[in-house]
Amino acid sequence: MSASAILCLVAFLGAEDVSPAITTTPDLELRQIEQNIITLTNLERSKRGLSPLQVDPKLLNSARKHASWMANRRVMHHSHSGVAENIAYGQRSSEAVLRSWMNSSGHRANILNRSYKRIGVAAFRTPGGTIYWCQQFLR
Repeated sequence: MSASAILCLVAFLGAEDVSPAITTTPDLELRQIEQNIITLTNLERSKRGLSPLQVDPKLLNSARKHASWMANRRVMHHSHSGVAENIAYGQRSSEAVLRSWMNSSGHRANILNRSYKRIGVAAFRTPGGTIYWCQQFLR
């Protein structure tokens, strides 16, 4: 199945994903739900004196592909793309998934790792309503 076909089967949906995409640079377009995840992640980092993570277009694309893959197959499985990664499913909002990740030592360590400088995120909802989340990090 092609990547475009995969993207047609699931959607970037969430309660907070009601507004149009936000353009952060001419080459980078974020959906509201993605921006929310990034904002909340950087808020957790700033509370601890860490620098904010910058959106990386390649990581954004990678996270989108992986979240879509998980949602289409209804499985939660880490990618093998050589990045640090937080995944989750079932949380109904960006706030809920960030809370889950911050309550898990391994996921929290990724979010608060001072060596990471770049981030990509995504959220896809299955036709049945389950949201699959992916957050990827690089130096």
